[in-house]
Amino acid sequence: MILQGEKTPGKPFFMAIAGNIGVGKTTLTQRIAEKFQWQAYFERVINNPYLEDFYADMKRWSFHLQVYFLSRRFMDQKAIIEADQDCVQDRTIYEDAEIFARILHEQHYMSDRDYENYRDLFDTMTSYLRKPDLIIYLRASTWTLITRIRKRGRDYEKTITTEYLHVLNNAYEQWMARAQQDFRIITVDADRFDFEKDPAVLQEIYAQIRDYRADHIA
Repeated sequence: MILQGEKTPGKPFFMAIAGNIGVGKTTLTQRIAEKFQWQAYFERVINNPYLEDFYADMKRWSFHLQVYFLSRRFMDQKAIIEADQDCVQDRTIYEDAEIFARILHEQHYMSDRDYENYRDLFDTMTSYLRKPDLIIYLRASTWTLITRIRKRGRDYEKTITTEYLHVLNNAYEQWMARAQQDFRIITVDADRFDFEKDPAVLQEIYAQIRDYRADHIA
């Protein structure tokens, strides 16, 4: 049995939460951090200087936004490497490149030149980083995502369309199929689970995390 807050020999356990906009990553990150007394690293959404501009004019601001997210997530991962503490991260650095930048480029919101520049920067950064020991992938339908996005009522998210979320969902499924070769992944059906309304559903997730962390210690 692994106790909350217990120290692990060797490297601290590093877990990340992956998933589309509105799927519940931040809520789950917070619940896991509280449950196991881990350090939480949240996505830089509040006070992001590009986010509102991006949703107003995606073609103009896509490269700026993606480089901002990339640089801030690199800072977080540097802190994770240097910290002697188990942690959970809200969205991985890999999603920036494999999902969002890729789709922006495919939909012509990011030029070939900017995308190639971005990928070179991403590849160089990630070559120095430690990969998560475990990724929890939250999967949800487009309808669930758009419902939750509208419920939280962020002004800059009002222009997000179901079509855009559907494209992102497809990109996530494709990335997950590739990522199985490089990461240990738990997939959670977020259509069935609402972590805020029914905290009891978290117990199964906690149990799986304990099992994976036990393997990490061993």
